[in-house]
Amino acid sequence: MGAPLEALRETGVTIREATADDAVGGVPPRWVALPENTGEVAALMRVSAAHDLAVVPVGDGTKLDWGNPPERCDLLIDTCCLLLGDGSGVEHSSGDLVARVGAGLPLDVLGATLARSRQELALDTPPGAGTVGGTLATAVAGPRRFRYGTARDLLIGVTVVLADGTTATSGGNVVKNVAGYDLGKLFTGSYGTLGVITEAVFRLHPLPADRRWVTVDLPGSVTDNAQAALVAELAASQAEPSAVELDWPDLTGGPTVSALVEGVAAGARAEAVRKPMDEYGSARITTEAPAWWGVPPGEEVLLELRVPPAAAYPALGAVAARGLPARVRGSVASAVLRVALPRDVGAAEFAGFVTGVRDDLRRLGGGLTVLVAPPDLAGEVDRWGPSGALPLMRRIKERFDPGRRMSPGRFAGGI
Repeated sequence: MGAPLEALRETGVTIREATADDAVGGVPPRWVALPENTGEVAALMRVSAAHDLAVVPVGDGTKLDWGNPPERCDLLIDTCCLLLGDGSGVEHSSGDLVARVGAGLPLDVLGATLARSRQELALDTPPGAGTVGGTLATAVAGPRRFRYGTARDLLIGVTVVLADGTTATSGGNVVKNVAGYDLGKLFTGSYGTLGVITEAVFRLHPLPADRRWVTVDLPGSVTDNAQAALVAELAASQAEPSAVELDWPDLTGGPTVSALVEGVAAGARAEAVRKPMDEYGSARITTEAPAWWGVPPGEEVLLELRVPPAAAYPALGAVAARGLPARVRGSVASAVLRVALPRDVGAAEFAGFVTGVRDDLRRLGGGLTVLVAPPDLAGEVDRWGPSGALPLMRRIKERFDPGRRMSPGRFAGGI
């Protein structure tokens, strides 16, 4: 054990012994490293390659229980100190609506920094959502994905360190690229299985001058077809809502639908959005988001379903048909929805629910991912489910990490 530890310490990076709190999915690392820049990450990766150490990057740790437990974990690279050269974490070119950001910067700190110039990164994640690097690695996006897209869409440049210690950059200010690959798209949502994200360059947007939320509680008598028609009308509205969200705490009753209108003349545009909503209930306009807006419907057993937008309500029907007390919340216009189940659901019930819903969603062109579940439940199913892209994903993994040392087993197909 001494040789790799000595080599890690010779990099000059702060290294400490791991504790039980550092475990990833129940798998404890041997050491934790706290690099402060891309060069230090590269040095750590070169040592790890020389000593065949398995490496798992981590940000704030808010999503360490997402994905499979790693097959092994020797070194945890904590990106908390990965800021830019001046220690601020941000190089903001407000005139160009662009920001270069260190991967260790918390998203709420980034938001506060950009807000001073009346700009924002429109990922729309909730407070305490984690760091820039962790958000990219797990591809998290909030309600306004409907208008602004996801992290992949807002990312215009990225710097990463590969498993052998090579530093690669794509996008703005390219220093060294990996020919034929869009690194930003590959690394976003890769769960640390391809390398370590150290910096990102984002396209920004002006902060909206005004915002209005238009919300309606639909009675249980409103059919799925009528709900789908309402959502389609809202999504296509000339009022251009930035998000159309759904909260459905009890699938035997009616859901709540809320649309966000922001920017110029938000008040008048919100009135236009309210008209079709009033046909289904008494819609209300507020200047504050509903309490549930952008918040996961649960924490202990949380799934995510994705289907083409036109299939959102058939997908919800597939969830309701299983008869479990599920709570559903999310971007109904984009058809990316989170499903929470009670912690006391039985293992057999859980496995049957996941398998059955996946079968139905596959016929709709979608899928279901188990984001969070206790080990006794998660062990009953494949967290990721089947994917036709697995052969391509395995080839990419082989190209970037042939030794399978980067978060091995964390991603789909055991990648």
